[in-house]
Amino acid sequence: MNRIYLDQASTSFPKAPGVAQAMMDYLTMNGVNVNRGVYSSAYSAEEVIYETRQLLAELFHFSKCKNVIFTPNVTTSLNFILKGFLRPGDHILVSSMEHNAVMRPVVQLASKGISFDRIPCRKDGSMILEEVEGMIRPQTRAIVTLHASNVCGTRMPLDALGEICQRHHLYFIVDSAQTAGIVPVDMERMHIDALAFTGHKGLRGPQGTGGFLVSQELAEQMEPLISGGTGSVSHTEAIPDFLPDRFESGTPNLPGIYGLHEALLFLNAKPQVAESPMQSLYERELSLTGYFLEQLLALDDTGRHIRIIGKKDLTDRNAVVSIQTPEIDMSQVAWQLDSEYGVMTRVGLHCAPNAHKTLGTYPAGTIRFSFGPENTENELDFAIQGLKEILSL
Repeated sequence: MNRIYLDQASTSFPKAPGVAQAMMDYLTMNGVNVNRGVYSSAYSAEEVIYETRQLLAELFHFSKCKNVIFTPNVTTSLNFILKGFLRPGDHILVSSMEHNAVMRPVVQLASKGISFDRIPCRKDGSMILEEVEGMIRPQTRAIVTLHASNVCGTRMPLDALGEICQRHHLYFIVDSAQTAGIVPVDMERMHIDALAFTGHKGLRGPQGTGGFLVSQELAEQMEPLISGGTGSVSHTEAIPDFLPDRFESGTPNLPGIYGLHEALLFLNAKPQVAESPMQSLYERELSLTGYFLEQLLALDDTGRHIRIIGKKDLTDRNAVVSIQTPEIDMSQVAWQLDSEYGVMTRVGLHCAPNAHKTLGTYPAGTIRFSFGPENTENELDFAIQGLKEILSL
């Protein structure tokens, strides 16, 4: 039985060409540490790390390469940012569609005197933008939002939110887990002060890679979440006061960074056509999304057997489609799709309970289908046929 991977919102597969080889080459032919050794192979590894910072800064239109910080994942990055600068008495705004990567740190901080309010979103996941400015208090320090929902794919209006933050002198913090490498993000134009990213989704690098890009102003407000050896200013036990060392203690995930470096080179090395490399990949994913939505609607245009969650068109969205099957338990449907048809999806609440409350799908959750550029229409046809047979349509 062929395996059809439709869980790209969880992690991309396959990874970009060359990623696995770059990681193996590092482990078998270099393997040294960085910021410690005074020999050529250590300097070579440092060059790869520096180039990776440069590539990420260029990708997100960010001017300070040294302010690109590596972490194991986007969740660690968001913890670094939120716990690093918020203080008792501070208030922030978050969207009602947030993933637990934002909400669990925020709820944890609420027990320490930091408050938050949720910017309401519509049933399709889109933000009610006109509500935002009325929710800002004198104590509000930041707006924190994901760029796109991992549940239904709906994107948030970053340009408009960035302008609001500028007018009200707020920090703007963005979780780009679902969009980095897929949808262009311009930190300067959007007035983003901190962007958290992961390497293993749209960037098509390995798991265990991620980080954040942070403005100098916000970085100076942050206390390090983790401290320890950096290989720099080793004559003192004080934490370095310069970036990236201040936020990068311990040995980094060098095999992962080598893989991420290769993934970023691949993203930048696509043949030059009228659109950018990311635009070409995104248009492919969006084309698959439109095709799948059409097939779902053709299968059940009444919504009796299959309920499409979120937007039913392609405006302001990513390649994520969630459904409910009112007449059959969704876990059963997802299990049969995998065991009988080889179609891999994700069922449940997707680590985003309040997003499901906003969408009206809590506590049951949804079955989520998410697509990458290597998926095909034939694979989607097979998934649709599986749904048709399982639901007896």
